[in-house]
Amino acid sequence: MTEGFHRPQTEMIPNRAAPASSVGIVGWVRTNLLSSWVNVGLTLIGFYLIWLIVPPLLMWAFFDATYIGTDRFACEDRVGACWVFLDQRFAQFLYGFYPSEQTWRVNIALIMLIPALAPLLFDKMPGGKYLRWFSLAYPFIATFLLIGGFGLEEIPTNKFGGFMLNITVGLAGIFLSLPVGILLALGRRSQLPFVRIFCIGFIEVFRGVPLITMMFTAAMLLPLFLPPQMSLDLVVRVIVVVTAFASAYMAEVIRGGLAAIDRGQYEAAQALGLSYWKSMLLIILPQALKYSIPGIVNTFIALFKDTTLVIVIGLFDILNIGRSMVANPDWLGLGIETYAIIALSFFTVCFSISRYSLSLERRLDTSR
Repeated sequence: MTEGFHRPQTEMIPNRAAPASSVGIVGWVRTNLLSSWVNVGLTLIGFYLIWLIVPPLLMWAFFDATYIGTDRFACEDRVGACWVFLDQRFAQFLYGFYPSEQTWRVNIALIMLIPALAPLLFDKMPGGKYLRWFSLAYPFIATFLLIGGFGLEEIPTNKFGGFMLNITVGLAGIFLSLPVGILLALGRRSQLPFVRIFCIGFIEVFRGVPLITMMFTAAMLLPLFLPPQMSLDLVVRVIVVVTAFASAYMAEVIRGGLAAIDRGQYEAAQALGLSYWKSMLLIILPQALKYSIPGIVNTFIALFKDTTLVIVIGLFDILNIGRSMVANPDWLGLGIETYAIIALSFFTVCFSISRYSLSLERRLDTSR
């Protein structure tokens, strides 16, 4: 009776490897580039465009370029790019008019930025507890190094320039605009009329006025309203204006994240007996900030690029130094190379911020 029946399977069948054509590089190519005739055609067109653009660009930028010389006349017979100015003006692009014998202070401040940022950007850093204290102290240490005092030669901020000035203004604006933006976003939702009206007015004024107008105001009009015995450094004024401008946009980004939080989260915090600030710090804000990461990073990138607007008030950031160099008779005709270096500098910083934000989003993704 039971001869036609098979015995039940009592052991797991071992997993078989995936077909070689569906994994690895071959699988990625088949899935993304060759999955249909349309994709095959677009892939061939893409490779053709790359062949037309990339080899000539590499020949111009590297293989046929000129690297040695003292001025543009060393490149008169050039076929490719002229990078001679990098050897002659590289320090000015980085440090502006900062005294050359003191640039070690700028280098140390930039090196110290790495351990200062590490505990803020990455989890489970060795010695994270102490590094967090160092992160809090870093702005004061960097200010001391860059400006001087207490034994170090004092350097006036009108000597600041180049990419160093962009990084100084950009980092100060980034680190200050996030907490100020959070407070403005919370204040805009406050039940206290005075707080709510003040925050709404601040946000709308700074969002409705171009940053370049505020730069002029900070540079030329603000000193007129200060007491005669009081003076505020121009770079400090720029940082204040950039921070206020970015904070207004940051507040709206954070407000969008707060609006995405389900009402039940607020009710759960109240049911636990948490105070307003504890519920915000422990429950609401962590979720709102996670939802707001793309908008926050976008604001940071826009803020860093807007640091080039200091050119309108006479500060010599990397863009203004590049423009001045191109106008010099010794370097006429090198606009493409100069602006390519400036663009690459900003792209490197902004792309790094963007890639970190993507990794942060994946790390905080709770849907998996």
